[in-house]
Amino acid sequence: MPAVSKGDGMRGLAVFISDIRNCKSKEAEIKRINKELANIRSKFKGDKALDGYSKKKYVCKLLFIFLLGHDIDFGHMEAVNLLSSNKYTEKQIGYLFISVLVNSNSELIRLINNAIKNDLASRNPTFMCLALHCIANVGSREMGEAFAADIPRILVAGDSMDSVKQSAALCLLRLYKASPDLVPMGEWTARVVHLLNDQHMGVVTAAVSLITCLCKKNPDDFKTCISLAVSRLSRIVSSASTDLQDYTYYFVPAPWLSVKLLRLLQCYPPPEDAAVKGRLVECLETVLNKAQEPPKSKKVQHSNAKNAILFETISLIIHYDSEPNLLVRACNQLGQFLQHRETNLRYLALESMCTLASSEFSHEAVKTHIDTVINALKTERDVSVRQRAADLLYAMCDRSNAKQIVSEMLRYLETADYAIREEIVLKVAILAEKYAVDYSWYVDTILNLIRIAGDYVSEEVWYRVLQIVTNRDDVQGYAAKTVFEALQAPACHENMVKVGGYILGEFGNLIAGDPRSSPPVQFSLLHSKFHLCSVATRALLLSTYIKFINLFPETKATIQGVLRAGSQLRNADVELQQRAVEYLTLSSVASTDVLATVLEEMPPFPERESSILAKLKRKKGPGAGSALDDGRREPSSHDINGGVEPTPSTVSTPSPSADLLGLRAAPPPAAPPAPSGAGNLLVDVFSDGPAAQPSLGPTPEEAFLSELEPTAPESPMALLADPAPAADPGPEDIGPPIPEADELLNKFVCRNNGVLFENQLLQIGVKSEFRQNLGRMYLFYGNKTSVQFQNFSPTVVHPGDLQTQLAVQTKRVASQVDGGAQVQQVLNIECLRDFLTPPLLSVRFRYGGAPQSLTLKLPVTINKFFQPTEMAAQDFFQRWKQLSLPQQEAQKIFKANHPMDAEVTKAKLLGFGSALLDNVDPNPENFVGAGIIQTKALQVGCLLRLEPNAQAQMYRLTLRTSKEPVSRHLCELLAQQF
Repeated sequence: MPAVSKGDGMRGLAVFISDIRNCKSKEAEIKRINKELANIRSKFKGDKALDGYSKKKYVCKLLFIFLLGHDIDFGHMEAVNLLSSNKYTEKQIGYLFISVLVNSNSELIRLINNAIKNDLASRNPTFMCLALHCIANVGSREMGEAFAADIPRILVAGDSMDSVKQSAALCLLRLYKASPDLVPMGEWTARVVHLLNDQHMGVVTAAVSLITCLCKKNPDDFKTCISLAVSRLSRIVSSASTDLQDYTYYFVPAPWLSVKLLRLLQCYPPPEDAAVKGRLVECLETVLNKAQEPPKSKKVQHSNAKNAILFETISLIIHYDSEPNLLVRACNQLGQFLQHRETNLRYLALESMCTLASSEFSHEAVKTHIDTVINALKTERDVSVRQRAADLLYAMCDRSNAKQIVSEMLRYLETADYAIREEIVLKVAILAEKYAVDYSWYVDTILNLIRIAGDYVSEEVWYRVLQIVTNRDDVQGYAAKTVFEALQAPACHENMVKVGGYILGEFGNLIAGDPRSSPPVQFSLLHSKFHLCSVATRALLLSTYIKFINLFPETKATIQGVLRAGSQLRNADVELQQRAVEYLTLSSVASTDVLATVLEEMPPFPERESSILAKLKRKKGPGAGSALDDGRREPSSHDINGGVEPTPSTVSTPSPSADLLGLRAAPPPAAPPAPSGAGNLLVDVFSDGPAAQPSLGPTPEEAFLSELEPTAPESPMALLADPAPAADPGPEDIGPPIPEADELLNKFVCRNNGVLFENQLLQIGVKSEFRQNLGRMYLFYGNKTSVQFQNFSPTVVHPGDLQTQLAVQTKRVASQVDGGAQVQQVLNIECLRDFLTPPLLSVRFRYGGAPQSLTLKLPVTINKFFQPTEMAAQDFFQRWKQLSLPQQEAQKIFKANHPMDAEVTKAKLLGFGSALLDNVDPNPENFVGAGIIQTKALQVGCLLRLEPNAQAQMYRLTLRTSKEPVSRHLCELLAQQF
């Protein structure tokens, strides 16, 4: 582009910008802008015609004012007039103004298009480039319709300058992305391919971007680009850094063009021409060889450019999947990156190895890195890298290492991040099913899964284990024994109760000979969980009870007593009431033979593919095909459930976006069904077709089964991905907190679990865990009466500005709470920045027709987001001195309210969240701690010192943090604990 002469400096614009920058306030700036706008408007409307320089200057001022955020409603016509100027600087400002301010629906578009056509026809390369840039920047459909036919002609014209060709290619790419139907495919498509041989590297780079986009929709029209791309890539790869001096980036020749060429080749299968394929393989080997060479520079730019080409080369090798030697070499190269100090390289290496694991040629090579990957899963600090490590373990799993990988993933699941727990659960369930030859190991694994992460075990998972146990006679006894032992745990997840209820209802007779698991013991164990479960689980347990009457006649009287209880026969839930009435009548009226026929053992389910795979694929998205099913299924008579083999693909390894599963989500099993009347037989809820003897009409069973469809459950992961918070009524809509709210809150400052509130009607329990700036809290609402709560509505309220400081996502709970029942509410919490007041919990319901309400302070205080920090004595005192400003310190001297026990004090300080530092304070009786409060916006370092005086029964507490309000607030919170 031509140089701008000194006379084009536009001193008036420079003075205006200087004035704006010197304004002391927003009002002064607006005043100066309004004055300038009035001056410009008078100049444009004046009788005296403005010369090109003045128009350019005033249009520039308008553009600057617009970029400051002020509306501009005039000057557009003057900018359009600048397009007809023959001076570059004036035309440039005109196009710049139009690109930024002119709307695609503007009335001036026709005038602008005429000016652009004149510049495109002028053959002046500078003016042509300005016009092309304007078309690309505006990119409207109107401009596309006006110039889509002209731009290809300019692109392939023999007399077009290199800069014009480059601009034309990028302009056409922009129009094609905005409106693909406006770009006509014609004879120019064959000619544009030959731009890959152009001498100008900028033209080649722009042409590759255009061809890559076009060939995805019309691959056959651009197939000839393969040989030209390979030829150009070969020349770049084999060249020295001095051969392409203008396009060498930190000793790497043309890295951007190399990456674009490699991506273009990934749009096609391997070259059919042996010579072209041989040359390409040679290029790929050269890139892999160069990766082993010592770096020519220690600059990060050099390693970034070199690794970009390497990873794109590996992607092409994986895409072709036809060169075993290259695949193994790529795997070994990625293995070196697994322990690289750069996190991004470790992430990319794990991601690429996931795809390599699906190739039959490189699968064994990937497996050699299993120990490194397991170590990454345990030690990586970045959650995204840990997720990729879990993906790779899943992808490299086969029969030889399945037990080791499943064991490691289960161990990791106990401390895994919330965001990936459900995905890990699905993967463990799939691997345990896919590679299990020992069915007892499979049952143990799934029950372990429910024990460790019950909230994240979707219904598809436990449906599947029931299906497999029902179909395998050799595992039924072991499953009954194992689940009976699991139910004896004091804290038992509801999913475990569901599995136990079904298995004991079907196969409890297999362990009834042992006095420790006799029929009465089995029933007592299951019924002890009944009042803690949801309605759906209670319905399943009622079906188990009627099965017990058939299996164990000696339990008939006990179970009939339970069914006859008022809490069942008059239950507010229609489903439970109807089951209780019908099961009681069936057990009383039907003869032993009829009862045995109606309640006979469930038949084996039809062999079909697992719906867990389909759920994982839906969760991972359409681009996860190769990661979910690697096509390496080993034919075996022991393959659980007779899983269907995937249809062989037409190519050896599809791209990651291919659908390898072709699965249809199979209807899952449900609870042990029961008849709706004495004349109806059991409905086979697991089968795809109708039951052997269908009922005569709609039954309550069918209504219950509709709740067990695979799409129905709302998993905790779904809650995290798309939260639906309960309505927040706002502080003005609720009453003040109860008088003892502060006292109840203080009980939870140094602990996370316990009873938050209790009266004669309601008990509220809390269980919470926090990590960095995130937390999850479970609230348990127990109805202590025998009367159902109506319109039960607990909501979380953010007083004042708390909404900008703390994000709380809540899960809705049932609006009815039965007498003696308990419901659970999950809260996901994120600390955005430091806060002083806790959120409020408002609970409203109707008891016996009378409205009840109470407001509590939710036990979420700033210290919950403490991260303990270990420090040496020298570091502590250095940091202590740095926080020496008066506003950074808070100190309080107070009398002890509890016995001064050193161990209790230590436990409270640890519960408060800080790390206790030994051998720091000269006085061994004193306590010194350090920690960091983690928020999304910032981190607040905190140091504390607690000096007990046993003789005077006094404490002196000193806290120093980098924020004054935090120091005071933490000091007040902690002082109340002693």
